[in-house]
Amino acid sequence: MIVKKDFVYTPKGKNRPLHIYLPEGYGFSRERYPAMYFFDGHNLYRDEDATYGKCWGLKDFLDTWGKPMIVVGIECGHDGEERLSEYLPYPADPGTYFGKFQPMGEATMAWIVEEVKPFIDSHYRTIPFRECTGIAGSSMGGIMALYGLVHFNRWFSKAGCISSAMGFCMKPLLEDLDFSDISPDTRAYLSWGTREAYGVKDLEQEDRSSYTYRCNAEAADRLTEKGAVTCLRCQVGGGHCEADWEKLVPEFMNFLWME
Repeated sequence: MIVKKDFVYTPKGKNRPLHIYLPEGYGFSRERYPAMYFFDGHNLYRDEDATYGKCWGLKDFLDTWGKPMIVVGIECGHDGEERLSEYLPYPADPGTYFGKFQPMGEATMAWIVEEVKPFIDSHYRTIPFRECTGIAGSSMGGIMALYGLVHFNRWFSKAGCISSAMGFCMKPLLEDLDFSDISPDTRAYLSWGTREAYGVKDLEQEDRSSYTYRCNAEAADRLTEKGAVTCLRCQVGGGHCEADWEKLVPEFMNFLWME
């Protein structure tokens, strides 16, 4: 079952609907469930809600998966390019593409942990502890998931970082990874596709040379040094789109929750 709730994004005073997946039988039991928070929540469950007409197929997966859970999709802003600002965790160099956007990623994550998560925990039967709470996203949502795992590790023990837009912010990201406290029970899945990798040599071979690979590998190495468990995944032939991210859903969900 999908429940859609209006919810105010207080940094701007605008509505950011929540798309909440409740497992089968939720209404007939007293069971509590782990919870996972996804960016771009409108793209998760239904093609008709998705920005480009194709969703992640997440509902179909969850309906038959072996671990019932609550999944909260957080819709982004759709006016102009406000999503890029709200999902931007670090200032970008002036003159670059991202340099024209105000970095509101920290405010967005604070809103999630201070307002969205407390609302979900008080209105739905979650298991609220960090060990049972994860976060995920793709592209800008992917770097936000990684940023959230690092800066808000007290709340999130797992992150799915899919096609993360991290190339422009590697210096501050690696500094954060070096100096943040990361619990050793942390798990992170980092993936990219060969069709979106910057400098990839062969689209049909596993990438271990592109700049995109090096960015993800450096982030994974820093997490591993902190004791976290990581999965570094090159999707051969994968592109920057929901259709390819859908193919990764069983893999990253099983890695984060079933091992």
